[in-house]
Amino acid sequence: MSTVPKDPALIERFDRSYQRGQTDTMRAIERAICGCDYGGTSWTTRQEVEQVSGLLALRPGTALLDVGAGSGWPALYLAGISGCDVTLVDLPLQGIRIAQKRSGYDGLAGKSAFTVGDGCALPFRSGSFDAISHSDVLCCLQAKTAVLSECRRVVRDSGAMVFSVISVAEGVSQKKAAAAVALGPPYIGAERGYAEMLERTGWKITDRIDISSEFAESTRRVVAEWKENESRVKSLVGEQEFEDYVTRKSNMLPLIRDGTIRRELFSANPSR
Repeated sequence: MSTVPKDPALIERFDRSYQRGQTDTMRAIERAICGCDYGGTSWTTRQEVEQVSGLLALRPGTALLDVGAGSGWPALYLAGISGCDVTLVDLPLQGIRIAQKRSGYDGLAGKSAFTVGDGCALPFRSGSFDAISHSDVLCCLQAKTAVLSECRRVVRDSGAMVFSVISVAEGVSQKKAAAAVALGPPYIGAERGYAEMLERTGWKITDRIDISSEFAESTRRVVAEWKENESRVKSLVGEQEFEDYVTRKSNMLPLIRDGTIRRELFSANPSR
């Protein structure tokens, strides 16, 4: 998902990641870490997806929108386990194409729709959806409140939203915060907390779950998996990108463990 204005470099980066994610090497690594093989870019595990499905009360007939859907994880899996109808929207075209192909493989062609669109200006009528999800999307874009406002516009008054996000913990030292911004997702930093952003954009928090310990374990495992499969991963990403990624994640891990970087799951309903 992009910033406003659109960030071509970031979109291109995600496009490359989705393409690599379809290789046998990257799919095996994803299965080891998240329990899936969609070529996704979030840290969402299968257990977390099942939790999201419960929080959203997904069932046959529910109209779900997944924002920043990428290559289909976890949107298609949510549709598969709940029977809901899902619409996937994102800007990187490569991800949407992969997700559309995967929907046929998963037998979900009749339960899924695909749109190339910006989360800051969703191409849907107001009140079109019963539920909204997004996985580690807001920490990868700058215009966070614009996306939250658009999500509120397109969800029904009786609807709900659940999303995961990586953030810098409030109250940490300036030095720690700077390290988190340097090592975390592209737009991990935010001028205000997510609770305030949700309130300002018409949402009421119903649950806020700290999943930082699970994030720490996933980060530890991805470093281990990349190192274990070093030669094969280097053949895909190149030596420099390999070294940069492993170093970055290794240096980020202590910041997750000491609480500087958090990953949380928010559940919210429209407040008006």
